[in-house]
Amino acid sequence: MTSTPARSGMPEHFGIRITDPNKDKLVGELDVDERHLNNHGHVHGGALAAFADDLGGRLAGLNVPPGFRTTTIESKTNIFRACVPGRLTGVAVPVHVGRRMIVVQTSIYRPDGKLAAMMIQTQMVLPRETATASGEGGENQPVVLGPRSEK
Repeated sequence: MTSTPARSGMPEHFGIRITDPNKDKLVGELDVDERHLNNHGHVHGGALAAFADDLGGRLAGLNVPPGFRTTTIESKTNIFRACVPGRLTGVAVPVHVGRRMIVVQTSIYRPDGKLAAMMIQTQMVLPRETATASGEGGENQPVVLGPRSEK
């Protein structure tokens, strides 16, 4: 199994791994443990949505040219089956890749291979602009700004 380098933030906290980072089909895994469960011992719907959102966002990011980024502007998740602890597999595929929008479908499969959840998300493509800001974080800290930043 091939895996991308360790990731930070929420993906690292949740234990989300990207096993096949391809712009036409991205595959990831999540080994469910106590962090991901609801009060009934099943995978929390929010954990399923976070897993799918992370994979879909990563796939969208692989489909933009250098100098651009994406941000989610719409997301819908259907949960079909309860999931018990074990390894979940997520598969994200592009539905539409345009200059201004990318639509991604991410399917989450239970350890038994049955479809557990599906997310459709729309990502807006934005230019990646950098500027230098000074303030509380120290002098000359790089900041990523959107297309309409106020100075």
